[in-house]
This record gives sequence, structure tokens and C-alpha cells, in this order.
Amino acid sequence: YCLDSGLSWEPRSRAVEQVHLRCTEGSLEWMYPARALRVVLEPNLSSARHTTVCIKPASDFQGASIYVERAGQLHLVVSEAEGARSHHVSCFSAHTPQRVALFLQASPQRDISRRMASFQYELLSNQSAAGPDFKKMVLVEAMCRPCDNVELLMAICSSDFVVKGSIRNVSHDSENHMSQVDVSVQKVYRQKNRIFQQDEASGEWRGPIRTLLQCKVKKGGGDFLFTGNEHFGEAWLGCAPRFKDFMFIYRAARERGANPCEFQLN
Repeated sequence: YCLDSGLSWEPRSRAVEQVHLRCTEGSLEWMYPARALRVVLEPNLSSARHTTVCIKPASDFQGASIYVERAGQLHLVVSEAEGARSHHVSCFSAHTPQRVALFLQASPQRDISRRMASFQYELLSNQSAAGPDFKKMVLVEAMCRPCDNVELLMAICSSDFVVKGSIRNVSHDSENHMSQVDVSVQKVYRQKNRIFQQDEASGEWRGPIRTLLQCKVKKGGGDFLFTGNEHFGEAWLGCAPRFKDFMFIYRAARERGANPCEFQLN
């Protein structure tokens, strides 16, 4: 997490402020944007497997545009007008995964008060990204089809979240091509962040899971094991078998010694 303010510079300075971010995902807030800011993503990686960068501007993003540097040239990634679209995620290929330079150019404004250029970023691997397109990346993970046994057994080991629950409601957002599954949670086996939380009034655990509209998710009865990954603070659906089917598959794999990881059954 990084916080930077354009008001800290000397009024006559023409220098470009530079910050270095060393995480594979994070966020940056540039308050009162003025002149320019160079953001260098330098994750501490032993390999070059992270080859796609995705950026999601905050819903109140304003005051600047975001460019990526390539071979000494600046290429527009997010304009100030696009930044106001809270669901808009821009992705691009990183030619040098260990060092990606972004350039934030402040928009000319007479009054910069209460303006803030804020965004989240994630560095993704080719294993989870089908080209520099966020929706394609999510589609690859969601797959829009039932997972086979091998995919399911790997999902419980490597997913950002694994929860047992039932579907309370499914809503569709045709404008953004997304569906949201509201889940009533019986047990949280794992979650990266606090997406699934306990309601103070009812005591019930709940949480939203997103998927693509083209997956045509429908409300179904019974208990499911929901797995998936988190992107920009949102849970995206991966494998979601009926819980009884998962139990049968996992127990059979464990008896054969074919389970890739131990899973807490009780």
C-alpha cells in the first residue's frame, strides 16, 4: 500500500516523483495529483512467471491518466474518463516482468482540491491469464463447466477461498457481463481476505461470489463446496461441486493416496 501527495513538491520543481512497489498486488493513492508520478513495479520474484499486469481504478479516480512505459514510449492504459468506471479493469502484457514502469500524468486543473488518483494492481501469471484481458482470465478460471476430479482436487489446495454453503440468491448484471452468487456459508475452510463475514444481526455467515454472465449460473438447492480466487477484493468462482459429490471424490482419492493435499473433513 502506498500513499503519495503531489503537494509535497516544490512549486517550481519540474522533477518527476518516483515510487517503487515490490508486491505482486497492491494499491496506490496519489492525492492532489500535480505534474507526473512514475510508479515502478519491482516484485521480489525468483522467476519471471508474472507476465500480465491488471489495473483497476477506484470508483472516484480523477485528476490523472495512467500510461505504461515500453521501449521509451508511453502507451495509454487508463484515461481520466475511463477511470471513473469502477468495474473497468485494464490489462497489458509485461515485456520485462521484474520491472514494469507506469507513468501517471496529472490532468491540468485550476482546483486540485479533493482529487485523488487511486488504483489497485495485480501481477498475473500466464497460467491464469489468457492474454492481456481480465474477462478472459476470469473465464479461464471459472471455465463455465463442471470441474473434473483432478481440477477439483487441485482447487481445494490452491484456491484463495474454499467454503461450504448454499445459494441464497443469484443476480445478473448484463451491462458488466457479470453474475453474482450470494452464498449462505456453513463453514469457511479458507479465505484470503474477509469476503465471507458473519452478519451481526442474524449471526449467519454470508458472502458474494462473482462469475461471468455467460456461465449462466442458476440458483440450485442443497450444499455446495465453493472454490475460486480473489481479484481486486472480489471472489471469483472456480470449481463448485455439490458437497456430497466432493466428499465422495476426495475420500476415494485419499484411499488411493492420490489427493494432492490434506483437507479438513470435519
